[in-house]
Amino acid sequence: MKAISPVDTPNLLRSIRRDLGWSLDQTAARTGVSKAMLGQIERGESTPTVATLWKIATGLGVPMTALLEANREDGDVLLFRDASELRVRPAQEGMQRALLFPYEARFGFELYELTFAPAFESISEPHEIGVVEHVTVLHGEVELLVEEEWRPLKQGQSLRFPADRRHGYRNRTRDDAVVMDLIHYRFAPSSQR
Repeated sequence: MKAISPVDTPNLLRSIRRDLGWSLDQTAARTGVSKAMLGQIERGESTPTVATLWKIATGLGVPMTALLEANREDGDVLLFRDASELRVRPAQEGMQRALLFPYEARFGFELYELTFAPAFESISEPHEIGVVEHVTVLHGEVELLVEEEWRPLKQGQSLRFPADRRHGYRNRTRDDAVVMDLIHYRFAPSSQR
C-alpha cells in the first residue's frame, strides 16, 4: 500500500501559476484573491483559509487537491490513508481538514473528512460548472446552505448538491461535527484536460 505525503501549498501554487504562464496580476484577476495575498501565500508568509484555497483553485481551474498535494502518477488503485495523520487546521478557525483521497483524473473526485467546531460557519463560492458535492454526516449535526436555504443533516444523513453555485456549511450545536465530503468533477478540471 502506498501513502502520499503532503507537499507545501506555496510551491504548488507558484508551480501551477507558472505552468499556466500567469503573472500574479493575472492570477489575482482570475481568482478574486488579491495580488498581495497570493504573493504572501507563495512566499509562505500566510496560510490561506479553506475559502481562499477554493477561490484560488476555482480561478486556476484545478481541484483544491492540486494546491494541497503533488500529483500522483497513475498506478495501483490500492491506497491507504489515515485521517488522524492527515488532519490539519487550516487558517480558517473552527475547522479541521483531512484530505483522504486527492483528485486523480481517472476517478474524477476528491474526498475529505471535515470536522466543524461548535459555532463554525463558512460560505463557499461556486466551483467549476458541473462540480457536485456529496456530504455525509458521520458525527453530530450540520446545516448545509444549498440553493439559498440552510438544510439540517443529522448523523447518518447525506445530501448531494450542485457545488457550482454558492453553498455553505455550519455547525450550530455545542459539539464537534464530522462529515465526509466527496467532491465529484463532471469533467476533468481545465488543468487536467
